[in-house]
Amino acid sequence: MSDGDAGRAATAFEERFGGGPEGVWAAPGRVNVIGEHTDYNGGFVLPIALAHTTRAAVARRDDGRLVVRSLQHPDEDADLALADLAPGTPSGWAGYVAGVVAELAGSVPGGLSVLVDGDVPAGAGLSSSAALECAVALALRDLLDLDLSRDDLVDVARRAENDFVGAPTGILDQSASLLCEVGAALFLDTRDRSTEQVPFDLAAAGLALLVIDTGTTHDHAEGGYRDRRRECEAAASRLGVELLRDVPDVAALEPLADGTAEGEVLHRRARHVVSEDARVRRVVDVLRAGQDPRTIGALLTEGHASLRDDFEVSVPLIDVCVTAALEAGAHGARMVGGGFGGSVIALVDADAVDPVTAAVSGRTERAGSSAPRTFVTVPSAGARRLV
Repeated sequence: MSDGDAGRAATAFEERFGGGPEGVWAAPGRVNVIGEHTDYNGGFVLPIALAHTTRAAVARRDDGRLVVRSLQHPDEDADLALADLAPGTPSGWAGYVAGVVAELAGSVPGGLSVLVDGDVPAGAGLSSSAALECAVALALRDLLDLDLSRDDLVDVARRAENDFVGAPTGILDQSASLLCEVGAALFLDTRDRSTEQVPFDLAAAGLALLVIDTGTTHDHAEGGYRDRRRECEAAASRLGVELLRDVPDVAALEPLADGTAEGEVLHRRARHVVSEDARVRRVVDVLRAGQDPRTIGALLTEGHASLRDDFEVSVPLIDVCVTAALEAGAHGARMVGGGFGGSVIALVDADAVDPVTAAVSGRTERAGSSAPRTFVTVPSAGARRLV
């Protein structure tokens, strides 16, 4: 992201609202190195922030209205009174902005104008929605001089997504967007909210993290994601624990395997969560010790198999990309995000980025799909004010 991105958002704001914004804020999308579906189970996650961001140019109003416009969705403007904000109103992408404003409505009685611009791929499992929420939340904190920490803003943004939009996500995405730092992966304990910035310099080891956006979009506000969360809650209840984080190991899940169809499903769902928490800790141990990061590749691949078979959130095109990357020499590969579409990450040697990309593109085209969008990512900065 460059200064020109802030300038583009500011210029677009002026063109659409007839005056300049009071500032421009940016928040990144994320990829999760390891730790999927563990956040709402009180477990561990290890995301990095993308260089891709969502920018919000913002100014206060005096007519009690929220007006939201987007360069990416020019035909989906939202313009309504603050008093009319309610879960589901407005719908669509503007609901993520409105949800944050609604959380802080008592501090913004005069209203807001918001112009959104960004390059985080939507629906790709890279947290475009959280990036939007976090950019707006940080903007409101700064503009209105609110006494809110970044951890507080994580909660504001998560409530906007959970309660206003209706997507039952945990705190992974918002935490990554607000708390990640350049050059590090964020080791987050989602139960006690403790964090550690773990050095993650793949380039120094001759490696690269390749992101493969399959173009298969998903929607966390409906469908299987909500079902998986309910299944995890049911499994924890049967085991007599508050959260699956409290289960010490996979062996302790045996009471779920009671021979019934429901019990077998709950056993598989819980087995993914408990084993995934263990994988996160093992990856962090490798990185903390300064060991060769190639060794985490097998854990990434193991995590994908768990998401595919036990949690059942992968889709055929995702599996095709993972297999193609591994066969082309990737040290590890897995789906990222909530599942049911989205993206894959592959840990590859730096000089193998092009061959792996070509192999994945060729395989997807033979499977009848268009070539995916790919890019190499590095740990980037969290949300910040640009101007």
